[in-house]
Amino acid sequence: MPFGLKNAGVTYQRLVNLMFKELIEKTMKVYVDDMLVKSMEQAQHLKHLEESFAVIRKYGMKLNPNKCTLGVIDGKFLGYMVIERGIEANPEKIEAILQMPTSKSVKDIKKLAGRMTSLNRFILKAVDKSLPFFKILRNVKNLSGPLSAIKLLTI
Repeated sequence: MPFGLKNAGVTYQRLVNLMFKELIEKTMKVYVDDMLVKSMEQAQHLKHLEESFAVIRKYGMKLNPNKCTLGVIDGKFLGYMVIERGIEANPEKIEAILQMPTSKSVKDIKKLAGRMTSLNRFILKAVDKSLPFFKILRNVKNLSGPLSAIKLLTI
């Protein structure tokens, strides 16, 4: 498929979904070119990998060995930590929020709100806790720089 086509990503996703339709949701998760083969037991995992590799061979797909990780109990997938018990927040994303300097502008609050949004599924009552950020962003329009920080403090 030529590069630069607007619908190339969607088309490729549809192709991959068709290729792995028998395995998706049973033993596999696929998002564009990220694939995860999941199993409860090691013996099952070998069988599931064989099935996945059979499909890959059937369609002549190539894998980059430098980007493949096999037989691990946990790891990163699509920005989340996949562990035995399920999905957890990526500690790197949490650390990025903790290391942010104090917000001094609307732009800083937008950055914080965006980073918080990526962790919403892991935060109890996330909407309630994020609401102050979004109220500020809704009420303060087109402000930037140090003056906006002063105006933010008065809202």
